[in-house]
Amino acid sequence: MARDSQRGPFARMSLFFKQVMAELRKVVTPTRKELLSYTGVVLVFVVIMMALVSALDWVFALVVTYVFGTPSG
Repeated sequence: MARDSQRGPFARMSLFFKQVMAELRKVVTPTRKELLSYTGVVLVFVVIMMALVSALDWVFALVVTYVFGTPSG
């Protein structure tokens, strides 16, 4: 750590970019089959969450209507 504080700003920036590039080299690109599988999982999860939020919204609307009644216009 003490050594890092002795470096200049450009040396620290250079070290940062070298570390970023080293990490990016470790990234593995998914195959087409994996990509389609992950996409399917995400879409199913989103649909389930939409259904859950819609159901909760409907229940809360019923509760609010019961508690406060319908607006008289």
